[in-house]
Amino acid sequence: MSDFTSNFWSVFVTALTLVGIIGCAVLLWMAGRKKVVSTADNTTGHVWDEDLVEMNNPLPRWWVWMFVLTIIFGLGYLAAYPGLGSSAGKLGWTQKGEYEAEVAKANKELEPLYARFASMTPEAIAVDTQAKAIGERLFMNNCAQCHGSDARGSKGFPNLADGDWLYGGTHDKILETLQKGRIGNMPPMAAAVGSPEDVRNLSHYVLSLSGSPHDSLRASLGKSKFGACAACHGMDGKGNQALGAPNLTDDIWLHGWGEAAITAMINNGKVNQMPAQADKLTEAQIKVLASYVWGLSNNKAQ
Repeated sequence: MSDFTSNFWSVFVTALTLVGIIGCAVLLWMAGRKKVVSTADNTTGHVWDEDLVEMNNPLPRWWVWMFVLTIIFGLGYLAAYPGLGSSAGKLGWTQKGEYEAEVAKANKELEPLYARFASMTPEAIAVDTQAKAIGERLFMNNCAQCHGSDARGSKGFPNLADGDWLYGGTHDKILETLQKGRIGNMPPMAAAVGSPEDVRNLSHYVLSLSGSPHDSLRASLGKSKFGACAACHGMDGKGNQALGAPNLTDDIWLHGWGEAAITAMINNGKVNQMPAQADKLTEAQIKVLASYVWGLSNNKAQ
Protein backbone atom coordinates (compact mmCIF):
# COMPACT_ATOMS: atom_id res chain seq x y z
CA MET A 1 0.00 0.00 0.00
CA SER A 2 3.03 2.32 0.28
CA ASP A 3 2.93 2.78 -3.51
CA PHE A 4 -0.29 4.81 -3.34
CA THR A 5 -0.30 8.56 -2.73
CA SER A 6 -3.48 8.61 -0.62
CA ASN A 7 -4.94 6.34 2.06
CA PHE A 8 -8.17 5.70 0.12
CA TRP A 9 -7.14 2.26 -1.11
CA SER A 10 -5.79 1.34 2.30
CA VAL A 11 -9.16 2.14 3.88
CA PHE A 12 -11.01 0.46 1.00
CA VAL A 13 -9.08 -2.81 1.31
CA THR A 14 -9.42 -2.79 5.11
CA ALA A 15 -13.17 -2.24 4.93
CA LEU A 16 -13.65 -4.82 2.18
CA THR A 17 -11.68 -7.44 4.11
CA LEU A 18 -13.51 -6.88 7.39
CA VAL A 19 -16.93 -6.71 5.73
CA GLY A 20 -16.20 -10.02 4.01
CA ILE A 21 -15.26 -11.77 7.26
CA ILE A 22 -18.15 -10.24 9.22
CA GLY A 23 -20.49 -11.12 6.35
CA CYS A 24 -19.48 -14.78 6.61
CA ALA A 25 -20.20 -14.73 10.34
CA VAL A 26 -23.62 -13.11 9.81
CA LEU A 27 -24.47 -15.60 7.08
CA LEU A 28 -23.59 -18.49 9.37
CA TRP A 29 -25.67 -17.02 12.20
CA MET A 30 -28.69 -16.48 9.93
CA ALA A 31 -28.42 -20.00 8.54
CA GLY A 32 -28.41 -21.40 12.08
CA ARG A 33 -31.49 -19.43 13.12
CA LYS A 34 -33.60 -20.05 10.04
CA LYS A 35 -36.29 -22.62 10.67
CA VAL A 36 -37.73 -24.60 7.80
CA VAL A 37 -41.07 -26.30 8.27
CA SER A 38 -40.44 -29.95 7.56
CA THR A 39 -42.79 -32.71 6.52
CA ALA A 40 -43.35 -35.94 8.37
CA ASP A 41 -40.37 -37.58 6.65
CA ASN A 42 -38.03 -34.68 7.67
CA THR A 43 -37.78 -33.14 4.21
CA THR A 44 -38.44 -29.57 3.13
CA GLY A 45 -40.95 -30.65 0.53
CA HIS A 46 -38.70 -29.66 -2.39
CA VAL A 47 -38.30 -32.35 -5.05
CA TRP A 48 -35.94 -32.22 -8.03
CA ASP A 49 -35.68 -34.58 -10.94
CA GLU A 50 -38.70 -36.56 -9.73
CA ASP A 51 -37.05 -38.25 -6.75
CA LEU A 52 -34.34 -35.98 -5.31
CA VAL A 53 -35.53 -34.47 -2.04
CA GLU A 54 -33.96 -31.92 0.32
CA MET A 55 -33.53 -33.12 3.88
CA ASN A 56 -34.21 -30.66 6.67
CA ASN A 57 -31.14 -31.48 8.76
CA PRO A 58 -29.17 -28.79 10.64
CA LEU A 59 -25.61 -27.96 9.62
CA PRO A 60 -23.13 -30.50 11.06
CA ARG A 61 -21.82 -29.16 14.34
CA TRP A 62 -18.20 -29.94 13.41
CA TRP A 63 -18.62 -27.97 10.18
CA VAL A 64 -20.10 -25.00 12.03
CA TRP A 65 -17.22 -24.93 14.50
CA MET A 66 -14.67 -25.24 11.70
CA PHE A 67 -16.32 -22.26 10.04
CA VAL A 68 -16.23 -20.28 13.30
CA LEU A 69 -12.58 -21.18 13.89
CA THR A 70 -11.74 -20.09 10.34
CA ILE A 71 -13.29 -16.68 11.00
CA ILE A 72 -11.40 -16.35 14.30
CA PHE A 73 -8.15 -17.42 12.61
CA GLY A 74 -8.69 -14.86 9.83
CA LEU A 75 -9.16 -12.03 12.32
CA GLY A 76 -6.14 -13.15 14.32
CA TYR A 77 -4.00 -13.41 11.20
CA LEU A 78 -4.96 -9.92 10.08
CA ALA A 79 -4.10 -8.56 13.52
CA ALA A 80 -0.70 -10.27 13.59
CA TYR A 81 0.40 -9.80 9.97
CA PRO A 82 0.04 -6.94 7.45
CA GLY A 83 -3.28 -7.42 5.72
CA LEU A 84 -5.53 -4.60 6.84
CA GLY A 85 -4.54 -1.86 4.42
CA SER A 86 -1.41 -0.07 5.64
CA SER A 87 -1.38 -1.78 9.05
CA ALA A 88 1.98 -3.41 9.74
CA GLY A 89 0.52 -6.05 12.05
CA LYS A 90 1.45 -6.76 15.66
CA LEU A 91 4.37 -9.03 14.72
CA GLY A 92 5.95 -6.47 12.37
CA TRP A 93 6.56 -9.11 9.69
CA THR A 94 7.56 -7.91 6.21
CA GLN A 95 8.64 -9.65 3.02
CA LYS A 96 11.78 -7.50 3.03
CA GLY A 97 12.65 -8.56 6.57
CA GLU A 98 12.04 -12.22 5.73
CA TYR A 99 14.27 -11.91 2.64
CA GLU A 100 17.06 -10.17 4.53
CA ALA A 101 16.97 -12.80 7.28
CA GLU A 102 17.26 -15.60 4.71
CA VAL A 103 20.13 -13.83 2.94
CA ALA A 104 21.95 -13.26 6.23
CA LYS A 105 21.54 -16.93 7.13
CA ALA A 106 22.84 -18.04 3.72
CA ASN A 107 25.83 -15.67 3.91
CA LYS A 108 26.66 -17.00 7.37
CA GLU A 109 26.65 -20.55 6.07
CA LEU A 110 28.88 -19.57 3.13
CA GLU A 111 31.51 -17.75 5.20
CA PRO A 112 33.79 -20.81 5.52
CA LEU A 113 33.73 -21.22 1.73
CA TYR A 114 34.74 -17.62 1.03
CA ALA A 115 37.31 -17.59 3.84
CA ARG A 116 39.59 -19.63 1.56
CA PHE A 117 39.87 -16.68 -0.86
CA ALA A 118 40.51 -13.99 1.77
CA SER A 119 44.31 -14.24 1.59
CA MET A 120 44.50 -14.94 -2.16
CA THR A 121 45.49 -12.29 -4.71
CA PRO A 122 43.03 -11.32 -7.44
CA GLU A 123 45.28 -13.00 -10.00
CA ALA A 124 45.19 -16.24 -8.01
CA ILE A 125 41.42 -16.07 -7.55
CA ALA A 126 40.94 -15.44 -11.28
CA VAL A 127 42.55 -18.80 -12.15
CA ASP A 128 41.24 -20.83 -9.22
CA THR A 129 38.73 -23.41 -10.49
CA GLN A 130 36.39 -23.15 -7.51
CA ALA A 131 36.58 -19.35 -7.39
CA LYS A 132 35.86 -19.11 -11.12
CA ALA A 133 32.78 -21.32 -10.73
CA ILE A 134 31.52 -19.18 -7.84
CA GLY A 135 32.34 -15.98 -9.73
CA GLU A 136 30.45 -17.21 -12.77
CA ARG A 137 27.35 -17.95 -10.66
CA LEU A 138 27.57 -14.53 -9.03
CA PHE A 139 27.92 -12.94 -12.45
CA MET A 140 24.94 -14.84 -13.88
CA ASN A 141 22.75 -13.86 -10.94
CA ASN A 142 23.74 -10.20 -10.67
CA CYS A 143 25.40 -8.97 -13.88
CA ALA A 144 24.26 -11.06 -16.85
CA GLN A 145 20.90 -9.30 -17.07
CA CYS A 146 22.71 -6.25 -18.48
CA HIS A 147 26.09 -7.48 -19.67
CA GLY A 148 24.90 -10.81 -21.10
CA SER A 149 25.78 -14.35 -20.08
CA ASP A 150 29.02 -14.11 -22.07
CA ALA A 151 29.83 -10.70 -20.51
CA ARG A 152 30.12 -9.13 -23.96
CA GLY A 153 27.39 -6.61 -23.26
CA SER A 154 25.07 -5.01 -25.79
CA LYS A 155 24.09 -1.53 -26.91
CA GLY A 156 24.27 0.69 -23.82
CA PHE A 157 25.93 -2.02 -21.68
CA PRO A 158 29.74 -2.32 -21.77
CA ASN A 159 31.60 -5.39 -22.97
CA LEU A 160 33.50 -6.77 -19.97
CA ALA A 161 35.48 -9.32 -21.96
CA ASP A 162 37.61 -6.87 -23.97
CA GLY A 163 40.30 -4.42 -22.90
CA ASP A 164 38.20 -1.27 -23.24
CA TRP A 165 37.25 0.18 -19.85
CA LEU A 166 35.47 3.46 -19.17
CA TYR A 167 36.84 3.79 -15.62
CA GLY A 168 39.85 1.50 -15.84
CA GLY A 169 40.16 -2.27 -15.91
CA THR A 170 42.36 -2.91 -12.89
CA HIS A 171 41.03 -5.19 -10.19
CA ASP A 172 40.78 -2.26 -7.76
CA LYS A 173 38.70 -0.20 -10.22
CA ILE A 174 36.38 -3.11 -10.96
CA LEU A 175 36.04 -3.70 -7.20
CA GLU A 176 35.21 -0.01 -6.71
CA THR A 177 32.62 -0.10 -9.49
CA LEU A 178 30.93 -3.16 -8.00
CA GLN A 179 30.87 -1.69 -4.52
CA LYS A 180 29.76 1.86 -5.28
CA GLY A 181 28.24 1.62 -8.75
CA ARG A 182 28.69 4.23 -11.46
CA ILE A 183 26.59 7.02 -12.94
CA GLY A 184 27.84 8.07 -16.35
CA ASN A 185 26.56 11.42 -17.57
CA MET A 186 27.08 12.82 -21.05
CA PRO A 187 25.35 16.24 -20.96
CA PRO A 188 23.53 17.64 -24.02
CA MET A 189 26.16 19.68 -25.86
CA ALA A 190 24.29 21.08 -28.86
CA ALA A 191 24.01 24.55 -27.33
CA ALA A 192 27.78 24.71 -26.78
CA VAL A 193 28.55 23.39 -30.27
CA GLY A 194 26.38 25.75 -32.31
CA SER A 195 23.88 25.22 -35.11
CA PRO A 196 22.45 21.86 -36.24
CA GLU A 197 24.97 21.94 -39.11
CA ASP A 198 27.79 22.44 -36.62
CA VAL A 199 26.55 19.39 -34.71
CA ARG A 200 26.55 17.30 -37.91
CA ASN A 201 30.05 18.47 -38.75
CA LEU A 202 31.25 17.61 -35.26
CA SER A 203 29.68 14.15 -35.58
CA HIS A 204 31.75 13.51 -38.71
CA TYR A 205 34.88 14.75 -36.97
CA VAL A 206 34.25 12.33 -34.12
CA LEU A 207 33.80 9.53 -36.67
CA SER A 208 37.09 10.49 -38.29
CA LEU A 209 38.95 10.05 -34.99
CA SER A 210 38.37 6.30 -35.13
CA GLY A 211 38.77 5.95 -38.87
CA SER A 212 35.07 5.23 -39.27
CA PRO A 213 33.32 6.16 -42.54
CA HIS A 214 32.77 9.91 -42.58
CA ASP A 215 32.50 13.00 -44.75
CA SER A 216 36.01 14.49 -44.75
CA LEU A 217 34.79 18.02 -45.59
CA ARG A 218 32.31 18.03 -42.70
CA ALA A 219 34.97 16.53 -40.43
CA SER A 220 37.38 19.36 -41.25
CA LEU A 221 34.68 21.90 -40.47
CA GLY A 222 33.76 20.15 -37.25
CA LYS A 223 37.30 19.91 -35.85
CA SER A 224 37.16 23.38 -34.34
CA LYS A 225 33.93 22.49 -32.55
CA PHE A 226 35.55 19.58 -30.75
CA GLY A 227 36.81 21.99 -28.09
CA ALA A 228 33.40 21.65 -26.42
CA CYS A 229 34.10 17.93 -25.99
CA ALA A 230 37.78 18.10 -25.08
CA ALA A 231 37.15 18.90 -21.41
CA CYS A 232 36.07 15.28 -20.91
CA HIS A 233 37.38 13.35 -23.91
CA GLY A 234 40.68 15.22 -24.23
CA MET A 235 41.92 17.17 -27.26
CA ASP A 236 43.13 13.90 -28.79
CA GLY A 237 39.74 12.25 -28.15
CA LYS A 238 41.28 9.38 -26.17
CA GLY A 239 38.94 9.88 -23.24
CA ASN A 240 39.47 10.18 -19.52
CA GLN A 241 39.00 7.18 -17.24
CA ALA A 242 38.85 9.43 -14.17
CA LEU A 243 35.59 10.82 -15.57
CA GLY A 244 34.39 7.71 -17.36
CA ALA A 245 34.65 9.58 -20.69
CA PRO A 246 35.05 7.01 -23.49
CA ASN A 247 37.91 6.85 -25.96
CA LEU A 248 36.59 8.19 -29.27
CA THR A 249 39.60 7.05 -31.30
CA ASP A 250 38.92 3.33 -31.14
CA ASP A 251 36.17 1.43 -32.95
CA ILE A 252 34.10 0.67 -29.86
CA TRP A 253 30.74 2.42 -29.64
CA LEU A 254 28.67 1.84 -26.52
CA HIS A 255 25.52 3.55 -27.77
CA GLY A 256 25.84 2.99 -31.50
CA TRP A 257 27.95 4.61 -34.22
CA GLY A 258 27.30 6.66 -37.32
CA GLU A 259 26.24 10.25 -37.86
CA ALA A 260 22.70 9.74 -36.52
CA ALA A 261 23.81 8.06 -33.29
CA ILE A 262 26.54 10.59 -32.52
CA THR A 263 24.32 13.55 -33.43
CA ALA A 264 21.61 12.23 -31.08
CA MET A 265 24.21 11.90 -28.33
CA ILE A 266 25.41 15.47 -28.80
CA ASN A 267 21.86 16.82 -28.91
CA ASN A 268 20.30 14.78 -26.12
CA GLY A 269 23.13 13.55 -23.94
CA LYS A 270 22.94 10.26 -22.08
CA VAL A 271 22.79 9.04 -18.49
CA ASN A 272 23.81 5.48 -17.69
CA GLN A 273 23.80 3.83 -14.27
CA MET A 274 25.62 0.81 -12.97
CA PRO A 275 23.90 -0.05 -9.64
CA ALA A 276 26.01 -0.49 -6.54
CA GLN A 277 26.29 -4.05 -5.23
CA ALA A 278 27.66 -3.38 -1.75
CA ASP A 279 24.23 -3.61 -0.14
CA LYS A 280 23.41 -6.79 -2.05
CA LEU A 281 26.60 -8.82 -1.91
CA THR A 282 29.09 -9.42 0.89
CA GLU A 283 32.63 -8.06 0.76
CA ALA A 284 33.97 -11.55 0.08
CA GLN A 285 31.49 -12.14 -2.74
CA ILE A 286 32.40 -8.82 -4.37
CA LYS A 287 36.10 -9.70 -4.19
CA VAL A 288 35.52 -13.03 -5.97
CA LEU A 289 33.20 -11.42 -8.52
CA ALA A 290 35.66 -8.60 -9.22
CA SER A 291 38.44 -11.14 -9.74
CA TYR A 292 36.22 -13.13 -12.10
CA VAL A 293 35.35 -10.03 -14.16
CA TRP A 294 38.99 -8.95 -14.19
CA GLY A 295 39.95 -12.38 -15.48
CA LEU A 296 37.53 -12.10 -18.40
CA SER A 297 39.67 -9.43 -20.05
CA ASN A 298 43.00 -10.78 -18.81
CA ASN A 299 43.04 -14.17 -20.47
CA LYS A 300 46.71 -14.68 -19.76
CA ALA A 301 45.77 -15.08 -16.10
CA GLN A 302 43.54 -18.00 -17.06
